[in-house]
Amino acid sequence: MILQLTLTLGTLTTLTTLSQAMALTPRGVPIPTPIPPMLRFQCSQLVLDRLDPLGSPGQIPSPHLHQIVGGNSFNATMDPATHDLPGSSTCTSCTFTEDLSNYWTAVMYFRDWRNGTFTRVAQKPNLGLEGNGGVTVYYIPPHDNTTRVAAFKPGFRMLVGDATASPTNPGQDPKVCHRCMPEDGDLGNLNCAEPDTKTFPTGFCVGGIRSVITFPTCWDGVHLDVPGHRDHVAYPVEGNYDKTPDGGVCPDSHPVKIPQVMLETIWDTTPFNDEALWPEDGSQPFVWSTNDKDGYTQHGDYVFGWKDDSLQRAMDARCFGNVCEGVLATQTVEESVTCTIPQTVVEDVDGWLDRLPGQEDMPM
Repeated sequence: MILQLTLTLGTLTTLTTLSQAMALTPRGVPIPTPIPPMLRFQCSQLVLDRLDPLGSPGQIPSPHLHQIVGGNSFNATMDPATHDLPGSSTCTSCTFTEDLSNYWTAVMYFRDWRNGTFTRVAQKPNLGLEGNGGVTVYYIPPHDNTTRVAAFKPGFRMLVGDATASPTNPGQDPKVCHRCMPEDGDLGNLNCAEPDTKTFPTGFCVGGIRSVITFPTCWDGVHLDVPGHRDHVAYPVEGNYDKTPDGGVCPDSHPVKIPQVMLETIWDTTPFNDEALWPEDGSQPFVWSTNDKDGYTQHGDYVFGWKDDSLQRAMDARCFGNVCEGVLATQTVEESVTCTIPQTVVEDVDGWLDRLPGQEDMPM
């Protein structure tokens, strides 16, 4: 997609012209449009755990495994009335030290059709970034220089995707998808557009499988959260946040434009690009930790935790990439990967497993 660029020393270079962007793309691959301003940064893995303070608040364990990144005050409850992420966290696994938010998604596994065992698919840092897997996080304002977005407020939460979706009930979220990645990344392609699919790719992916989760960009201006964590936000009803310079037209019920938050994970499926490892019936071998072999159940949860007004300042400054000089403080990759927490639900999530964590049966 247009947000992925060739970088130097892990730092996203500020590009102000199309010619600059094209000069830095690998093997002369052109970028068809100028690169808009955005934050794009790595959040390394905080923990793999069966906790879900939005989907299953206070439940230990939650039904399925999540990969979790961000501030180290993450826990099973995170009651918005008492839990202050910036005040409670002592570190973050993200590049920007003022971002103590938490982000979490489902986890991808490979299933060996020959004996029914599972092994976790490793994540790898996105193009030009470094870390121990985890998630690439984006905060994107409208592309023009006049439309101001309102940064989130303490207590804000939202969720995209449906962990119970299925082929007969595929869910309504249009911005949760997969892409079969080429070897050098994928430039010039928008998130969740052709050739992205809601389901898993059906063939070998030489660059792994990219999972994209894009949150709505319109807010009702009143509720920081609602039951279900969805109805206080909405996607534009006219135009497209990715293509329309002012971010499109928000519905009257949700008039406030907020940053486009996007979670992008590259799952390194390349060790399994072997015909002998794929099912003989022609199906693909990957599953989400939600007990889903089709791909419909990937989902993303977001709990806002930026310090003070740091995110608003970054959006107003039109910062670019994983550097926001004079506005946001950063930490090194070596520092970010040391921010981890122990599992609350202590169980094996790696190696070869007889079943997915939390799943008694895996019908295939």
